[in-house]
Amino acid sequence: MWELRSASFWRAVFAEFFATLFYVFLGLGASLRGAPGPLYVLQVALAFGLALATLVQIVGHVSGAHVNPAVTFAFLVSSQMSLLRALCYVAAQVLGAVSGAAVLYSVTPAASRGNLALNTLRPGLGAGQATVVEMFLTLQLVLCIFATYDERRNGRLGPVALAVGFSLTLGHLFGMYYTGASMNPARSFAPAILTRNFTNHWVYWVGPVLGGGVGSLLYDFLLFPRLKSVTERLSILRGARPSDARGQAEGPGAPVELKTQAL
Repeated sequence: MWELRSASFWRAVFAEFFATLFYVFLGLGASLRGAPGPLYVLQVALAFGLALATLVQIVGHVSGAHVNPAVTFAFLVSSQMSLLRALCYVAAQVLGAVSGAAVLYSVTPAASRGNLALNTLRPGLGAGQATVVEMFLTLQLVLCIFATYDERRNGRLGPVALAVGFSLTLGHLFGMYYTGASMNPARSFAPAILTRNFTNHWVYWVGPVLGGGVGSLLYDFLLFPRLKSVTERLSILRGARPSDARGQAEGPGAPVELKTQAL
């Protein structure tokens, strides 16, 4: 439980809350305007993509800028963070998303709130099909995040923030016609709470979480294997205190964020 006594841990948790609040506020806010059609899809896709790219630039070095329970789950499966940190991240993301949606709801005229519940299934699309779509959309996003955040790479092909933002934009350009392209359980949960509409809501948890888990396993064990023993992985999941280069434990005020924060 040493993480709970670390100031940098709580900064990271707050960063996830802060970033998810603005992600939902800006992304859903952009979706409230415009008529359905190609231009509307492009507007929403760019809004969410640019919002995420901006937030990665702002808090990527603080928390890793997950801004998404599915991404946090992927890092947990990859044994790159403790279970305690993952639970705190997810709680902060959900609270941040609800807060962002609530602020947006309060400043938006009642007549313009119709698109707040952005995630709806395309007519004729079954819940199982929608789950597969959300899984694949999140899978490509998680693979992009893992590849661009990976501290083992000798070099990166372009800015990390833009790469992640473009990956999210791509997911929206395809998925808007099918599921509304959530790829983020917190983003879907927030408007569902405010509008009290939970129709097919499980799709937007199961699909992204499955995509995140599969993406983590695919990257870590096949595409670019991360050579860690079972003991090392369990130690990280339990939240073992890291040591510095001299083999001594860090002091109470030393940074403890993930290596993936160094974007």
